[in-house]
Amino acid sequence: MTLHIMELPRLIVIGEKNLKNLGDFLRSLDNPRKVSLISGIHVKKLVEKQIERSLDSSKVKYVWHISKNNDIRSIKDLKNKIKKDRSALLIGIGGGRSVDIAKMIAFDINKPFVSIPTSASHDGIASPFVSLQGDKPHSIVASAPLGVFVDIDIIRKAPRRLLASGCGDLVANIIAVKDWELGRDKTGEYFGRYSASLASLSAKILMENSDVFYKKGLDVRVIVEALISAGVASCIAGSSRPCSGAEHLFSHALDQLAPGVGLHGEKCGIGAIMMAKLQGQDWKKIIKTLKNVGAPTTAKEIGLKPETLAEALIIAQSLRPERYTILKEVNMTKRKALALAKSTRVI
Repeated sequence: MTLHIMELPRLIVIGEKNLKNLGDFLRSLDNPRKVSLISGIHVKKLVEKQIERSLDSSKVKYVWHISKNNDIRSIKDLKNKIKKDRSALLIGIGGGRSVDIAKMIAFDINKPFVSIPTSASHDGIASPFVSLQGDKPHSIVASAPLGVFVDIDIIRKAPRRLLASGCGDLVANIIAVKDWELGRDKTGEYFGRYSASLASLSAKILMENSDVFYKKGLDVRVIVEALISAGVASCIAGSSRPCSGAEHLFSHALDQLAPGVGLHGEKCGIGAIMMAKLQGQDWKKIIKTLKNVGAPTTAKEIGLKPETLAEALIIAQSLRPERYTILKEVNMTKRKALALAKSTRVI
């Protein structure tokens, strides 16, 4: 048996209007004397006073840093600044980018980090994986957060589109787990039943409740807990396998071909519709779920051109040739890609 390492968050707190308790949370978690706070400009304005008041009352020193881009050069520049802080802990505060940047820098300088999501747009809030922009957009493994601190009230105030995007990322688990099973069957790849089941459960709970969400609105806490569970599934698996399959490769391909078009979870949701058809799964049920939660189900809804979508389907598998997905079994051409998209009502 090869060595299998699981790195899990030590403490996860989910509350309502509890940002004022952040200092106490950090004290109980790691008792740091000084922390480096990483966020975007807008998020900082939103939470700055509450966080500073809490840290001051807990006698935790802090330094703010603004994350502007998640390209490799920008992250390197920010890392050099954070090194000078000599902080005991890094804290990523935001919807995704800032958490990813804190995660990666903490890993590089061998410091623990805490995740404080201000929106629930994807499952990276509790996972050890980081999305990078470059010649080939991709994810790399870093460290799992030492702690996750969630204020539901703040997430509830974020644009509804972000929460719907998180739902798209959750639905994608259905595809990812099936692709992982294919990898096991075709190549003998390790398959973790527990982490796969946890990731599938996160998706199934969303799908089973989507009719209720349509009638009564999205339940922020349910979605946040599902995203955290999905992130933990990746921690247990030791890879992104339970939450990232062909639909994520499709999303990464779009990041390369059409940067800025659509949110990550939106693209994964649309990708999941098409990959479900290829896998022989119920793609119509995925469409129904996404519509119920207010997530897009067509290329047009996110401003994606059919030709770009087709190209993304063609190149997606080449972004991670070592990872077996359903796309390995399809000799994808432009004609096949457009036919798939049309047959699933994506275009």
